[in-house]
Amino acid sequence: MRKPIIAGNWKMNKTPSETVGLIRELKPLVAGAKAEIVVCPMAVSLFAAKEALAGSNIRLGAQNVYFEDAGAYTGEWSCDSLLELGVEYVIIGHSERRQYFKETDESVNKKVRKALQKGLKPIVCVGERLEQKQKGVTAEAVCMQTKLALEGLTAGDMEDIVIAYEPVWAIGTGMTATSAEANRTIREIRRAVRELYGDAAEAVRIQYGGSMNVKNAAELMAMSDIDGGLIGGASLKAQDFAKVVNY
Repeated sequence: MRKPIIAGNWKMNKTPSETVGLIRELKPLVAGAKAEIVVCPMAVSLFAAKEALAGSNIRLGAQNVYFEDAGAYTGEWSCDSLLELGVEYVIIGHSERRQYFKETDESVNKKVRKALQKGLKPIVCVGERLEQKQKGVTAEAVCMQTKLALEGLTAGDMEDIVIAYEPVWAIGTGMTATSAEANRTIREIRRAVRELYGDAAEAVRIQYGGSMNVKNAAELMAMSDIDGGLIGGASLKAQDFAKVVNY
């Protein structure tokens, strides 16, 4: 059985002091959760988050990482720097990174490989755009992204991989795939992993990341192939995030 994993992507929200406040409010609300919980603050808030999370059942994640160990890469941060801050998970290839910062399937793959090499657990984001959905090529789009992101890995690596299916048209729009649609697409993603790595695909946890919230979390999490959620706006309020975590 795959343990559910609920991760909060706080995006460019919450200063260090606000991060500490949110974590302090959240900790008692999720102390008995059956799901694995991850919070992913801004990089500038990671140190404050690490200290605030001490002794809790909440894991620390980052929103991005670079694929080189060091060098003249202004504004980037390395795996080693994240590990020193207590980071365990890192979001890679989020649609906003692909859209606004021109990340490619190639750079996503490099980041995934570097993260695994260093001991971080990637949360790899894949998802179709609205025009791809309208043309009926959702499965082809997400399976291609998945295969390119995981290229060059081993079957053993799959134990440390989380995939987040985030339909781009549903992020921050209030729109969401139906539970059946999300489940069907996540099943296709697992099939793509199985084509690469056989039965090791069964160890990969696949989240839904398209506006999961208090109202739809229970229905989505009841689906056979959905192993968790990558939560955006609903993770910025402790009460709301706790309700999703405790679906």
